[in-house]
Amino acid sequence: MTPRETNEASSRPIPSWVVTLSSLAVFLGAWELFGRDINPVFGSYPSAIAIAFGELVANGKLVAALHDSLRPFLLGYALAIVVGVPLGLVIGRFRILEAALGIYITAGYAMPLVALVPLLILWLGLGFAVKVAIVFLMSLFPIAINTWLGVAAVPKTLIEVGKSFVASDMTILRRIILPATLPYILAGTRLAVGRAVVAMVIAEFFTTISGLGAIIINSANNFDTARMFVPIVVLMALAIGLNALIGALERRLAPWQAELSGREDR
Repeated sequence: MTPRETNEASSRPIPSWVVTLSSLAVFLGAWELFGRDINPVFGSYPSAIAIAFGELVANGKLVAALHDSLRPFLLGYALAIVVGVPLGLVIGRFRILEAALGIYITAGYAMPLVALVPLLILWLGLGFAVKVAIVFLMSLFPIAINTWLGVAAVPKTLIEVGKSFVASDMTILRRIILPATLPYILAGTRLAVGRAVVAMVIAEFFTTISGLGAIIINSANNFDTARMFVPIVVLMALAIGLNALIGALERRLAPWQAELSGREDR
């Protein structure tokens, strides 16, 4: 290898996945090392959680609980996207709607929706519908607000190009504003994933105790901390997986965004 090739190899950036895996290995190693000294009632460690995970998978409880939790989660999250994206687009595009509805969207995002759960239970009961409603309401506002901000950030020159070709408002919205807003929409759906996961657990705690929330509560009541951590880790993995999926979707649907931000080199 020539000196030039050696310099190029040494200056080559470390792949992100190597840094992520290294960070994860250090974190899990430290947790395992120090977690073993903690009373099992007050904490746990990765190997004990892995054993509890295997037991829950083997007896089928984890798979059944995950299925129960995913149904309201996916439906509520999908409804939030279906409603939130068009809502953000029209609010950002039309000033009258922005003035009329913007205040409600902003207030809704800041509102402690957990406080509304008892009222939602009175309206919808304790079953599937109320869980969908809680996930929907907690996911809707980040998607709508991000889409709204994305429309506001579209360069005026792009819209003027559409107007110069006598395009209608709906054509400008569909052909110019929507593609330009796509990175903001996907960023909003990423933010909403975390809120949807939290909403799913809240719904299972406050309504019919079921799904992954039931494993958490029952394990906590039995002081089985390792088993209690299993659904928490599963939910974290679910959120990370969905974020990665949306990121891959963003790279496919809006490849120019990575080029503009310079992230394609990382």
